[in-house]
Amino acid sequence: MGLRQFVIDAWGWLNFKPVFADPTTGDPNRRAFPSAYATWVPDEDARRLAAYTTLAAYDGGQAGELAEVRDGPEARQRREFGDPAAFIDAITSDVLGDEQRIVVDGTEDDDTTTVDDEARAVQEDLRTWAEDEQLAMRMQQAERKAVGLGDAVYRLSWEPDKGRPVVRVMDPGFYFPVLSDDGEFPFRVHFAWEIPEDPRRGLKARLRRITYELAPIRPATVSSTDRYGRHQRAFVGDPDAPQLIAGDTGDDQGIWRHYPWNPEPSRVTCYLTDATWLLEDLERTSDIDNLPMDKAMYAQRSDGEALAGLDLMIDFIPVIHLPNTVPAAEEHWGKASLATVLQILDELAASDTDAARASATTGIPILSVSGLQDGRASVQVEPGVVFKLADGGRMDVVNTAPQLAQLLTTVETLRDRAAVNLRLPAVALGTHDPAQMPSGYALKISLGPLDKLIASMRLARRHKYKLMLRFVQRLYIAGQHPRWAGRGVHSANIVFGAYTPTDRLGVLEEVAAAYAARLISLETALRMLAEGGWPIKDIAAEIERIQARAFDQAATLADATGDAEAVRDYLGLEPADPGVAPTPVLPGPTQPQRPEAAPVDAGQQQ
Repeated sequence: MGLRQFVIDAWGWLNFKPVFADPTTGDPNRRAFPSAYATWVPDEDARRLAAYTTLAAYDGGQAGELAEVRDGPEARQRREFGDPAAFIDAITSDVLGDEQRIVVDGTEDDDTTTVDDEARAVQEDLRTWAEDEQLAMRMQQAERKAVGLGDAVYRLSWEPDKGRPVVRVMDPGFYFPVLSDDGEFPFRVHFAWEIPEDPRRGLKARLRRITYELAPIRPATVSSTDRYGRHQRAFVGDPDAPQLIAGDTGDDQGIWRHYPWNPEPSRVTCYLTDATWLLEDLERTSDIDNLPMDKAMYAQRSDGEALAGLDLMIDFIPVIHLPNTVPAAEEHWGKASLATVLQILDELAASDTDAARASATTGIPILSVSGLQDGRASVQVEPGVVFKLADGGRMDVVNTAPQLAQLLTTVETLRDRAAVNLRLPAVALGTHDPAQMPSGYALKISLGPLDKLIASMRLARRHKYKLMLRFVQRLYIAGQHPRWAGRGVHSANIVFGAYTPTDRLGVLEEVAAAYAARLISLETALRMLAEGGWPIKDIAAEIERIQARAFDQAATLADATGDAEAVRDYLGLEPADPGVAPTPVLPGPTQPQRPEAAPVDAGQQQ
């Protein structure tokens, strides 16, 4: 007798669903998840792809359709009123906050650093790039996938026609990394998906695969075509003595290249391949990392370069995997936010279904009629119908309203239970009346679980977005953009805004009191106001505007130092013309000079 396998992995929380884990084998149902069992999909990715499909079904209100594959047509009758999608939207909005700002280190003056002009220029260019690329919208797309599915993927590329890096959001179901031994950074990344056949255009079913690979630097190649007219790449010059790319150096150990962002030369580069295969040409033994390259058809980039091992002139893979949660030790994948409450969502859908059925009997009650004069066994109840009963006849009404009320109470209880397990308080979901909160402190205490949830989720994202902005700068430099000539790569990050309702007046009073008491600096005060919801976009620029009008503080600085140039610098003015005599700084009226006593000789003292 075969025993069911007890599987514990990154998607073990879905084992309770028979359609995901067959009771006998523990494998996902092949009819429900056919894409997970495609011949080119590695066996270790089948459960991951099936989990993505299951989570997407909950998000789209199609979990009943998925269960129908195994449980029959009755499973399709379940009511799904959008609770999973509402939870996903709420968590996504809280993670992103009310705004996202790009901040480069060195653009704010504090006790340890001074303002760096190059860093300010880099920050302005990165913010312009983010606006051109609609980064806020891309982040919304990626974060919703990360929250709903557990993972999201960004793909960056240099577009010669646009003259800037382009960012795209990829479905994690298309993402197949070949991880290194430590399981953290892949040395090869595949994006693959099937393209269905199109009989009207005469196109057969195909498989498209985009591959980024870190490999040793090879000699220079150019775009060409084979005898069938398919795009490919060929070595420049004599195949027996190929040429090197300008700037590369070869020796007995291979070819090495000096990248502007690295102090030491490197022997690796990133190669890009974009190929398509007919599904009928793929052998059943082929997987995503081992496809017949002699049957591939390669794509072309916008500038005409054949994408068949194109040297991108960078030493990193421009792909960023964004997990929803901090991965477990030696793990690569994140965990969906709804993972721990799927069973509650099933119970909620069942209760909604029962409530919908009970409401039908409440709105159109069931009548029991006996003793009709015409002797009919059953009657059709309609408005305006008159029943003529014989002696001893009676009519009873089955009242289902109490059962409906109890079902609705159960629905609310399950919804609250799901919100508690998700660490989403009622005030964050907008279902709690703020007027019932006794104080702002009580509101802050109620948001404590949400604060810890968002802090953990933002921790999982902090390094990823720093990596994205680092890649963007490197691609600008590699693309030889004129504004980035001679620049280095600066540390930058995306700062998320507030996600909870804040008392702006209370924050202002707290900051004003601390700043007036000289307990915090102006930089810290403005940062606290920005985090409290005040519309401060650029702290450094805001400081400059404040100081340009702070004439009282400038007068105090002049009295303290007597340095006119320091005052001009404080007010943001240009240095004075050295040919013009400086204006004398007179003492202020509130600080009169005390006259010095005349010297007294010894005789006068006597």
